[in-house]
Amino acid sequence: MTTLDEQIAKLEAEHKKKINQLKAKNEQLEARKLTVLLKGNKSRDTRRKILAGALILDIMEKDEAAKNRFMVQLDKYLTRDDDRALFDLKSLSKETEEPSTPKS
Repeated sequence: MTTLDEQIAKLEAEHKKKINQLKAKNEQLEARKLTVLLKGNKSRDTRRKILAGALILDIMEKDEAAKNRFMVQLDKYLTRDDDRALFDLKSLSKETEEPSTPKS
């Protein structure tokens, strides 16, 4: 027969384990909520960029002066060669530059 103190200790241990499990479950739920929120913000940001880009491309098609101003800005802004290629901008990579011919 177990003593009353042993029974109390056993119940306390069981309750502590259950409490810890519930706390862990609560932390997981909060982490999921945060992930969903961040994903939603990222999707919203991406959608905004797509729409703004579509507007700029439309303006560029209709207004040559605006296109030229925008292309100057893109030339300064874009640093990756694959991004620059999308707008037919010259590569910044030294590897793709033509070697200079030695002067005689």
